[in-house]
Amino acid sequence: MTTYEDLSAETRDGIGWILLDRKDGRNALRPQTLREICAAVDALTHEAQVRAIVLASGARHFSAGADFGFLDELAQMPGMAIKQQIYSAFQGAARRLFHCPKPTVAAVNGAAVTVACELALACDFRLVSPSAQLQESWIRLGLMPPLGGLYLLPRMVGLGLAAEMTLRGRAVGAQEAVRTGLASEAVDSEAALHERAQTLAEELAALPPLAYGAAKEAMHRGLDASMESEWSANVLGQSLLLGTQDFREGLAAAKERRPGRFKGA
Repeated sequence: MTTYEDLSAETRDGIGWILLDRKDGRNALRPQTLREICAAVDALTHEAQVRAIVLASGARHFSAGADFGFLDELAQMPGMAIKQQIYSAFQGAARRLFHCPKPTVAAVNGAAVTVACELALACDFRLVSPSAQLQESWIRLGLMPPLGGLYLLPRMVGLGLAAEMTLRGRAVGAQEAVRTGLASEAVDSEAALHERAQTLAEELAALPPLAYGAAKEAMHRGLDASMESEWSANVLGQSLLLGTQDFREGLAAAKERRPGRFKGA
């Protein structure tokens, strides 16, 4: 089993958990943290018994953003080296979460700033505790969101709130996040966050995995495509899904009024 320094990875009843835990009081993210997230997502994606993945925190904050020491180093690095750092580690983690064929859930408590906010946005669903604060405050550092926020936020919450978050760096709390579609659901207490994330992940894990992955891929593709191209692509995808055992099981379960037992075949 891989040993990590900035996080832990474990499996709970078929759900893969990635727990950020640097024990620095802020859960600040450095290149090593992002490389470990990449490795953990890869491992859990390829682990057959894992049917969904939760990204969460083992500390008071989901993450207060990038490590200041690393930001100091960036200020001295040439542009090409910076691009390689962002692409391979930081953007690599966001890409893995966004493209993961399995359901992904971000369980956000406390601060989720800059990089951490973008990682949460890359997940399929976001649960927030009462203390959650999602913030794209890159502008206050003289920077812009490079990990997908500029693309995803206007589509999630509309141009107005996206501008508030990216151009003013305004933080969004739990209730506003749910009201505007930035988060899927708010829990009543900090203690309930991980339990609810496990329950949601188990609900998603019970869905037909091939159909889930195909629908997720098509939805992401549809963000850039025309309706005509999506009609063509999705008819092909649906035709393939209609030939699967999962479809036959889903049809039988519907007729028999019972939960489906899906195997991803």
